Parts: sequence; structure tokens; C-alpha cells
Amino acid sequence: MPTQELKPRTPVSVSPDAGRTPGPERTAPRTGSTLNGVPTSTDPSREHGPAVGSVTEAIRQGLAFQPVVHPALASESPIIHARNFRLFYGRTQALYDITMDFPRHRVSALIGPSGCGKSTLLRSINRLNDLIDHVRIEGDMILNNTSVYAPDVDVIDIRKRIGMVFQKSNPFPMSIFENVVYALRIDGERRRSVLEDACERALKAAALWDEVKDRLRQSALGLSGGQQQRLCIARAIAADPELLLMDEPCSALDPVATLRIEELIHEISQRYTVVIVTHNMQQAARVSDFTAFMYLGRLIEYGRTADLFQNPRLPETEQYVTGRFG
Repeated sequence: MPTQELKPRTPVSVSPDAGRTPGPERTAPRTGSTLNGVPTSTDPSREHGPAVGSVTEAIRQGLAFQPVVHPALASESPIIHARNFRLFYGRTQALYDITMDFPRHRVSALIGPSGCGKSTLLRSINRLNDLIDHVRIEGDMILNNTSVYAPDVDVIDIRKRIGMVFQKSNPFPMSIFENVVYALRIDGERRRSVLEDACERALKAAALWDEVKDRLRQSALGLSGGQQQRLCIARAIAADPELLLMDEPCSALDPVATLRIEELIHEISQRYTVVIVTHNMQQAARVSDFTAFMYLGRLIEYGRTADLFQNPRLPETEQYVTGRFG
């Protein structure tokens, strides 16, 4: 897969004043104004436009809402297109009309309160939700011009093209070497030289090679928690996927191991597109280029991470990223 030269990611600070920009652009609208079809505050003393809770209350009442997508995304080359994507668990709808693009060779973070649909959306990209009974979808996901949900699509082939790292590390009860090359073996690769090269390359990319190169034949279960998670990342990228999905990969790790994973995400994003789900606002600010805020199964606001944290368009987004909502 060709690489793309990227500028270093600029760290974003999360402060209680994020999003507060004085001036006429943030002044309160006149009586009767709307934002994306949602009634806004009529109090002229408010500096942030719509009353906090207006968008969320409109969603709870089932009113139509158009998410705010920042213009910066229009200049990016997308690898995944979600188009009017809806997902149902039986009669319960979990995702509502998600339309968004994930930029190529960037890290995109999905944030929002528990139960807002972040992980459900992530697992929809590689169709892991298919393994749950009574799940049905409407709309589509497009991966590099391939419909993920087309009737004739090979689901196994789609999953080969998309790596996945879960919340809790899940090394297989086999050697470190066999863990890393597992995807290549089930794909029919038997040449020892190819497997060894792939193992070394993946472990180096996961910043684990120097720690395990002398014990590749030992059980992966003997590694520490942070090492096991990096092993899972190595296993996910060994087959050179087009996309890497990460579902809260640091939630079970200590701060030191978390820092190693975050540094690794930055490094591998220069070769792979990464979509990460996180509850940690500081982590989203540190590792991602773009951030999408979700609430109750809807996309609320989506843009560059620096803009979303420092100058969000919606007060609900500001309330969430500063810890005053959700």
C-alpha cells in the first residue's frame, strides 16, 4: 500500500474554555432562529447561540437533525463512505442516517457518551455486527469503491482488508510468532521466509520487535498487558490491511502502556488509515486528526480535532468535550 507524507500532528489541549470564541460569530440568534432545523435560544445574553440541550432535546423528541460537518473534510480523500447508514437490533434502532467519510491516512476518533453508537458504527465497517442475532441495516458502507454490504460481497474478504483491535487484548493461546502470522496462514501462505519477514515487519511496526525477537516461540500469553495489545496490533497489520479499526484499545492499560499505544497509533497512521473509538477526550485530542461527536445513534458534529475541541460549532459539542455534558 503506498504511503503518504504527512505533517506532524499538532497536539490539541482540552481546556474548560474550549470553543469559547467571543465576537459576532458566536452571538445569540434573534427570536425564532433555528440551527439545522432546531429552535435556538431567544436569550440575547447567551454567547453560544442555541441553548444547551436544544439539539439533544430535539433528537430525544425524534425531530430531524442535520449534523454539522466542517468544510475541512471536503479536501480529504476518503477511504470509507457511510451513506444514510442505519442499524437496528430487532425493533430497536441504534444508528440513525449516518452519512460521513473517513479520510485516508488519517486518524479519526469517534467520541460520545456510552451507548451513543460509537462501537456499533465501528463494527459496522467490517460487518462484525452480522454475528449478532436480529441485526439488520439500511444504507451502505463503501470501502475503496467496494460496497461492504452488497449482496454478493465476500464478508471474509472484507474482513481481510480491515484490521481490528479490541478493547481487551486477545492474543491466541499459541506462540508470539504464530499470533502475528495467523492471518497469513489462514489465507494459505506456507512459505517460511514470507512468514518470517511478515512477522518481523509487523512487530517492528508495532514497536515490539526488540522486546520479543528472542522469544518468538514462547507463548503470547506470557506477555504483559501492554505488550499483548501491541501484539494484537502487529497481528492486525501483518496482512497489510487497508484500514485499521481500534475499539477503545487503551481502556484496560496503565498510563505507561497507554502512552506506548498512542505513540504507535501516530506512527502507523502514516501507512494505515485508523478509526478509533475512545471515551478519553485527552486521548482523542492527542492521537487523532479528525473527531466525530455522536449522541443517541446520531452524528452530531465532525471536523478537524483542533477545531472540534477549540472552536466547536455546536454548544453541545463544547459541553461534551469540556466535561460538562455526557
